[in-house]
Amino acid sequence: MRMDRRAYIIVAAVFLAVIMAPALIQTVSELRHGEQPRALDIFLQPPTARNLHAYEQSLEETSLVVKQLRPGMQYLQWRFLADAGEKVVVGRHGWLFYRPSVRYVIERQTGAPESDSADPLPAIRSFRDQLQARRIRLLVVPVPNKECVHPGMLSKRAEDAGVVVCEQTRRLLDQLEQCGIEHVDLFEVFRRAKQEGSRSDPRRLYLAQDSHWSPEGARVAAGAVARRVLDGGTVKRGDHAYVERSVTVRRHGDLVEMLQVQQIERALEPESLACLQVVQSDTRTPYRDAPESEILILGDSFLRIYEQDEPGAAGFIAHVARELGQPLTSIVNDGGASTLVRQELARRPTLLMNKRLVIWEFAERDIRYGTEGWQIVPLARSRAAR
Repeated sequence: MRMDRRAYIIVAAVFLAVIMAPALIQTVSELRHGEQPRALDIFLQPPTARNLHAYEQSLEETSLVVKQLRPGMQYLQWRFLADAGEKVVVGRHGWLFYRPSVRYVIERQTGAPESDSADPLPAIRSFRDQLQARRIRLLVVPVPNKECVHPGMLSKRAEDAGVVVCEQTRRLLDQLEQCGIEHVDLFEVFRRAKQEGSRSDPRRLYLAQDSHWSPEGARVAAGAVARRVLDGGTVKRGDHAYVERSVTVRRHGDLVEMLQVQQIERALEPESLACLQVVQSDTRTPYRDAPESEILILGDSFLRIYEQDEPGAAGFIAHVARELGQPLTSIVNDGGASTLVRQELARRPTLLMNKRLVIWEFAERDIRYGTEGWQIVPLARSRAAR
């Protein structure tokens, strides 16, 4: 009986030591560096549910024990359980997917939007009307989620699905059509592009390790948008002569970087990307924006990749400019195409001077998860425009 009691005491002591060790290690480290222990932060604010949640999250993010153990555990989860954590979903054949985009595809929205700013249509219609008052044409370009263009790489059951259009996305496209808001249906564009490939040589319009389109996908989209621009008649083809120059880039995608686990990054080979850089035909200098252009393009990281990233001047913007024979003006905000780019435009009204066309690109998942929602943003008239 005495031995059983001693065993219980030992087990309890070990259990308490395991529980208390991370906090003691963290406190000793912070005191050694002259910092106030973060564990005391709980006494500095009211104990509301929101503050307690923020307190727990802060402890987790700064914990030395977590920083040491988490990478190894994440690698083992990825290696043996195909679990890549909170932000990334592991697909087939080494493909990775952005979890919010997957949620957008598989989770059906029930009921009406929670607020006016959760519904894209009023914001898009308001922006169209404000531009029309300035005699500026608007062209809306929703970019399909990677999961919708290559669903077979997410699940074997969707291998023959082609290109999938979610119910909420189809509803917005139909609403744009009914309201007379000009737009480009890249779902149909990508569906035709995939049909041009074959089973032995399929067209990869998106990257395996990245949430964005491939260099080929960006060029296909740019060609479709440029054709729609010229068909509208507002803008005519310019006289700038651009040519393409082949450049190969090797890089890990943003989904690999989101994991923040060096063991996984070392285990994955960087993707080799065959880019076509847009350069001036005479000087061979890479494409550059022009503030005085008659075309303004707004968008998110789908405009940034290959354009501002390596190799530069090889993304969607440069290829639209090549197709149109003239440079563009651009506002790019990663993840902020739903509202933030229009807020920046409102702060810089001179960008609308001499403009005849605004191209507005946003990722499909922003229809539901757009940063700052879909606020109606009044555009101020510049002093020069007045």
